[in-house]
Amino acid sequence: MKFGKEFASQMVPECQEAYMDYDYLKTLLKELQRFKHRTKLQATPAGGLKRKLTLYRAFSGLTQRHHQHNPTSSSTSPDLESQPILVSSVDRNGTQSYETTFLMSSDEGGEYELVFFRRLDDEFNKVDRFYKAKVQEVMKEADVLNKQMDALIAFRIKVENPPGIHFDRSVEMTRLASDIAASAASLSVPTTPSGSREAGKKAAHLEAIEESTHGQADDDNNGDKEIEAGPIQEPEPSKPKLKGVKPAPLEVLDRVKMNNTLDTPRSTIKGVLQVPNQTELSFSRENLRKVEEKLKVAFVEFYQKLRLLKSYSFLNTLAFSKIMKKYDKITSRSASKSYMKMVDNSYLGTSDEVTKLMERVEATFVKHFSNTNRTKGMNFLRPKVKRERHRTTFLTGFFGGCMASLLLGLILVIRLRKIMNSEGRIQYMDTMFPLYSLFGFIVLHMVMYAINIFYWRRYRVNYAFIFGFKPGTELDYRQVLLLSFGLGTLALATILSNLDMQMDSKTKDYKTFSELLPLLLVLFIFIILFFPFNILYRSSRFFLLTCLFHCISAPLYKVTLPDFFLADQFTSQVQAIRSLEFYVCYYIWGDFKHRKHTCKKSEVYQTFYFIVAVLPYMARLLQCLRRLFEERDPIQGYNGLKYFLTIVAVCLRTAYKVNAGIGWRVIVGIVSAIAAIFCTYWDFVHDWGLLNPRSKNPWLRDKLLVPHKNIYFVAMGLNVALRFAWLQTVLNFNFDLHRETLATLVASLEIIRRGVWNFFRLENEHLNNVGKYRAFKSVPLPFNYDEDEDDDKDE
Repeated sequence: MKFGKEFASQMVPECQEAYMDYDYLKTLLKELQRFKHRTKLQATPAGGLKRKLTLYRAFSGLTQRHHQHNPTSSSTSPDLESQPILVSSVDRNGTQSYETTFLMSSDEGGEYELVFFRRLDDEFNKVDRFYKAKVQEVMKEADVLNKQMDALIAFRIKVENPPGIHFDRSVEMTRLASDIAASAASLSVPTTPSGSREAGKKAAHLEAIEESTHGQADDDNNGDKEIEAGPIQEPEPSKPKLKGVKPAPLEVLDRVKMNNTLDTPRSTIKGVLQVPNQTELSFSRENLRKVEEKLKVAFVEFYQKLRLLKSYSFLNTLAFSKIMKKYDKITSRSASKSYMKMVDNSYLGTSDEVTKLMERVEATFVKHFSNTNRTKGMNFLRPKVKRERHRTTFLTGFFGGCMASLLLGLILVIRLRKIMNSEGRIQYMDTMFPLYSLFGFIVLHMVMYAINIFYWRRYRVNYAFIFGFKPGTELDYRQVLLLSFGLGTLALATILSNLDMQMDSKTKDYKTFSELLPLLLVLFIFIILFFPFNILYRSSRFFLLTCLFHCISAPLYKVTLPDFFLADQFTSQVQAIRSLEFYVCYYIWGDFKHRKHTCKKSEVYQTFYFIVAVLPYMARLLQCLRRLFEERDPIQGYNGLKYFLTIVAVCLRTAYKVNAGIGWRVIVGIVSAIAAIFCTYWDFVHDWGLLNPRSKNPWLRDKLLVPHKNIYFVAMGLNVALRFAWLQTVLNFNFDLHRETLATLVASLEIIRRGVWNFFRLENEHLNNVGKYRAFKSVPLPFNYDEDEDDDKDE
């Protein structure tokens, strides 16, 4: 793979704008190469040269004396004269920048090289400033984690080492931890490089925090030996004056409160009623376990940030080296050595804060969270690389072939046996077709989701981060297709086994087992979904169930993107939810053995027919109200208004099916048109970020992931056409189709519309993250320091 493609594939998608623009610099070099090629062709005689140009130069002689090197003379003068560039550091508004002076601009094609070096300097200064800013951010986060570790160590001492009967052990543990922290910090200060003093202080403090737990692990005798034998325990007058020394671990607890970050219905109700949360420290092993779990997650996320920051430095340094080698090759100059010397001496090349901080994080995590088991700790810290399995690809193809074969066989059986002309056709369509259409809706939605994943990965949309999947557990499009094709194969097999629509001539009854096949398949799906063992993608199944529970419990849980994204999916599965309602009615109150039911004539069924249709929209409305209450953002209120109008339109369309009339038709048409227009506008402007008249891409947005702009206009037109598919329920178009077939087709079109919506919705979310360089999620920390009190750093 060429370096350009490898460089692009290794970028953090949300920070790709901060990387060196390797492709553009390579384009400038190609223009320079084409110019030199044209110049060479014009300078070469028509007949051409039979020898190289160097063979026509004047002979320098064999007896020319070579001057010996004088050690007292300047050895840099010949090098400077032969160097084509001079790189210098300048100060612009208090910010250090680098400028390259091209010393051979008078040469032919020098203007191309001037443009190249000007853009090269811009790219390097951009990379250097971004890296420096991010390093400062992680050092601040390291300081916050230091404070959290102070509190954790003190919390452990209080929980695992309560005051004894004969003596107060906490006093001894406090003195031991404080002495070790002060000594380790004092020893680490002289060894800190001059280029990273501030970072060294914070890294030294993190080291002190790690070493401070020796006391809590040893018994009293070992603790006394360590104090007596350790040379670092010698008192120094300047120790209390060190700024790096923090208060003794147990004293930290006086200024710390618990962060109540657990979002539950109980906490939501308390927040509404303005009941103060319990933030006082409760020293129990259960609370200690919760604190350790939260800090584990915080350390893992922080370590991933450090790894990507280190990769950012390495990749950009390598990219500058590669592009300068290309320049030397094209121009036959030797400028890469001088320029890379500047890169190596810059902050990007000399800063080692990230590397040292990674080492300290590894040591701290291994010691405090994996019981000094380095293998276990590093397996937890480092992201798990997802392996592509050939078995998944094979099974996907196998079940896909089975599904296609069964579908073809189903069509042939219906045609050859002329089932559609049989007497039981109407009865079958009224009873069995709604039962089996449920599986068709699920399979179609999963296939659309697999297509979404394929194109998200193709255009580098970081869907795993946006949805908040645990690293290494997100499903690939092959795995989603495997599940959908497997379910489709089972559904088609049950349909073929239940295709005999004639009852037994002797018993006047249908076979009980064949009639129960749809119900058994639904129960099988629910069993797999709730199966507790680690098979069939348990992490993804539980993630789905968690989001589903949050949707059902809205607005009692804090609304996250996976929650409202899933609720939006259910708004396109209204017909599938109604099919589940029909399952309950048909198999509990109906005579399924004779394919008879009175469900649709029941008032209870009709009432629930209204309710289940508005449940997904009601969940989204409540989620919008929760966000409006928390964020005070009026946009969420307008979004809630959209779902309220949709609820009204759905209720009116459902009532129109029961009470058909001209008056109802007019009312339904007006309200549905208003709701559809509002929803369409919201899709384009807010969810997709399109229809921006001031964009550099007319009526789209400034940044587009899909290179073909026509795709966006096609998607918008398709969205409008599919969203207004409800018109057939109002205008009563005569398609010569059974009403269940027509309802299934309309529901399938809505699922396809939702699949198209999904891609552009996540594309817009990804671009918002890119614009803010938001590549990491914020992790709640267990402790909260009381910032109102003054720090005792200098006392």
